[in-house]
Amino acid sequence: MVTYHDLYEALRKEKYNEELQSLPKDFLKSAADYLKEKKDISEKKDDLFSDAIIKEKKKFENAKAVFKEIIIRRKKKILNLAFIASETGISKRDFENMLSYEKELFENVVKSLEKSEEFINAEMSGEMLENNFSLVRFLDSVGVFLDGEGQEVGPFEKGEIANMDREIAEILRKDGKVEILDD
Repeated sequence: MVTYHDLYEALRKEKYNEELQSLPKDFLKSAADYLKEKKDISEKKDDLFSDAIIKEKKKFENAKAVFKEIIIRRKKKILNLAFIASETGISKRDFENMLSYEKELFENVVKSLEKSEEFINAEMSGEMLENNFSLVRFLDSVGVFLDGEGQEVGPFEKGEIANMDREIAEILRKDGKVEILDD
């Protein structure tokens, strides 16, 4: 299990090194277990150990703050690495030091940056990327529904305006639920 000292050392390394630092693969689970243990101890209502409980509460608050700062610093480094990767095409630097969720974050950010770059290049060259969205006004209230990718969309109130996938907008128009504003 992670200790306060381990958290502090991880923060110190992240703070004073430009590169993403290596963490144990089970770092998040271990940190969560440690924080839960400290929280449970700090929430005890035992008056006999009130000084000890106060100290545990302070340890818990400090550990929580240190953990949050570690995550923030790592996210900033990952965003910077993703930016460099999208500009240079080199994306494996520090990849081995990323936790699994960080690798997914990195890949998603790189894809978004590359898509943005494609759009900018198309705009600058005079080509307009096909717009797959329609601006609609809801004629009736519509509850939550799933889009083509299985993501929840809605709910929408009567009179509300939204930008949505062109195919879904067309289906809702045929059902008399929306009016398409940007045709």
